[in-house]
Order: sequence, then C-alpha cells, then structure tokens
Amino acid sequence: EVQLVESGGGLVQPGGSLRLSCAASGFTFTSYYMSWVRQAPGKGLEWVSAINSGGGSTYYADSVKGRFTISRDNAKNTLYLQMNSLKPEDTAVYYCNADRQYWGQGTQVTVSS
Repeated sequence: EVQLVESGGGLVQPGGSLRLSCAASGFTFTSYYMSWVRQAPGKGLEWVSAINSGGGSTYYADSVKGRFTISRDNAKNTLYLQMNSLKPEDTAVYYCNADRQYWGQGTQVTVSS
C-alpha cells in the first residue's frame, strides 16, 4: 500500500520556523521527483517546492524562495520542508506528493500571533 504521511505542522508565530516531514512507503521513493504543495483557506492548490530523485536539484516558488528549504533522505524514504521566517500568508494545509502520482493527507500550518 502506498503511503505518504506528513507531520510537523502546527501553530507558530510570525517569524518562527517549522520543519515538515513526509514519510513514504509502498513505492520506490528514490525513483520519484517529490514536491510540496499547499492550499490556503478558500484558495486553490499552490506549488511550493520540488526536489529531484537524487536530491541534487531543488526548485522553489518565488513566494518562499530564501525562506524554505526542501530536502530528502533517501535512506529513510523521507522528504522534508524546513520553513523559516514564516508569514501569516504561509498559513495552509501542506501536502507532499510523489511526481503528482501519490499524495499525502496534508498537515496544517497556521502562522498567527
């Protein structure tokens, strides 16, 4: 059974940090391009960041560039998103996905004072 399980979300004050994790199982994680996508309340899906299968190439939306860092540990079948200098507009449900083929259930990130 394919599973992507996100964790690490929560409530944080503006300027704070969170680290999201996405644990993968049931498929060959090391073969997949992985991404983070988010959905803010009342809005559509927004692509946030992506990383190639080997981890050597990373990509970011302009809205998070310089604040977020995507990484992966292929030995642990886990994807990460380090989020720093968080802003209220980063509030959303964050989803990881494997080449848009497999999706996690999402983790809520709320940035508020």
